[in-house]
Amino acid sequence: MVVTSVLLSFRVANHRSIREEQQLRLAPVYEADRPEGTVREAVPVAAIFGANAAGKSNVVDALQFMADMVRSSHRDAEPGGGIQHFPFALDPDGFDEPSWYVVDLLLDGVRHTYGFSIDNDQVLDEWLYSYPHGRKRMVFQRSGEDIAFGDSLPKRELELVKNITEANILFLSVAARSKQMAVLPVYFWFQDALAFRSGGRRARASVESLRLLRDRERAPAVVELLRAADLGIENVGVERAEAGDPYGTSVVIRRNKPQALPDQDSLFEAEAAAQKPTATRSAMRVWVEQRGRKGVMRLGLHEQSEGTRMLLEYAAPVLRTLDLGGTLVVDEVDSSLHPRLTAHLIRLFQDPATNRHGAQLLLTTHDASLLGRSGGEDILKRDQVWFVEKDEYGETALFPLSDFKPRQEENRERRYLGGSYGAVPFLSDERFEAAVAARGRASRDEGTKE
Repeated sequence: MVVTSVLLSFRVANHRSIREEQQLRLAPVYEADRPEGTVREAVPVAAIFGANAAGKSNVVDALQFMADMVRSSHRDAEPGGGIQHFPFALDPDGFDEPSWYVVDLLLDGVRHTYGFSIDNDQVLDEWLYSYPHGRKRMVFQRSGEDIAFGDSLPKRELELVKNITEANILFLSVAARSKQMAVLPVYFWFQDALAFRSGGRRARASVESLRLLRDRERAPAVVELLRAADLGIENVGVERAEAGDPYGTSVVIRRNKPQALPDQDSLFEAEAAAQKPTATRSAMRVWVEQRGRKGVMRLGLHEQSEGTRMLLEYAAPVLRTLDLGGTLVVDEVDSSLHPRLTAHLIRLFQDPATNRHGAQLLLTTHDASLLGRSGGEDILKRDQVWFVEKDEYGETALFPLSDFKPRQEENRERRYLGGSYGAVPFLSDERFEAAVAARGRASRDEGTKE
């Protein structure tokens, strides 16, 4: 298990709308923006802005693809079955060129660089370097079927791992499953310290969040998270559900089988199953106590807003990341959370008092209000803002706000909306009016035919 972990940078090329190499760098740029008395190797928050379909989600998708390869290539790949990857599709040459992915990490104070390149058939290159005492040391380097190992490593054991590594499987995955100590810190970062959430879905409380509410020691942190968001919530908890619960807020928890709770449409099925309790099944009901004109009322989870339910869904990964360190990636955060709730989550990661282990939050959004201020403080610092935009050939470019050398006091929200930084949609009034006019003519023609 990684004790401290920091993502320093991520590079990717030839993945979906990303054609040429793009790099997300998380090293601090402006020391004046750091909380006083703190020393951080990477910023705790990074937000990627851009127009719809500009490629924000593809940056996140590339990192998740890399994580999925590390976690499961040894399980999912069939011998000789090739690799399903997603090269740039608007250039025929993209299908014939490799896609590659690289992370630069700081794990327990030691820098590690890991990456690989792939095509449709195999892993072309793969490498892992560490930098103990600041000096580069090769852990392994792969080129096709050839894999070389560092001088201080147990070569006999690694040769055995090499012999069972198929061409379409990452050596890191197989070596980690074989408990090779030299690769475990990087593998565990992908496995345990990197988490993904997507805002583009219906809110539902996860089993993990529900378990937190049942834990007497950890439940107060969930409650405090919701209360601090100023939702009028006084308390949150769970109770054993009554059979035939008409509100559909009961959920079935099966021990030793992690799963997401059913969404609102399937909760009644969960309740029906709960009417037949077994030794490995119990039904629980989430309740929320909220302030009203005549005091505090206890309501069911289904009576809460989408934002409240989504914040509860986020509670477990957010608190786990803050408690243990690591990187939480949230795609399309504005599609599920109000800007005030998003700003609240960002503050938890910005504040050293609530983020004692260097946890990181990476999110994508097109909500320009996050470039503004809240409570007299910038929601995002100058080196925590990135933009994406597509060129005329459909290729995504990723670039930081720091490239524009912004002043600390400038109104970044206004400048972004005014197009000073790019990464905003180009709207043609003439084309829009022409499309509306064409639609009107088509409707009139249909009416004439009838």
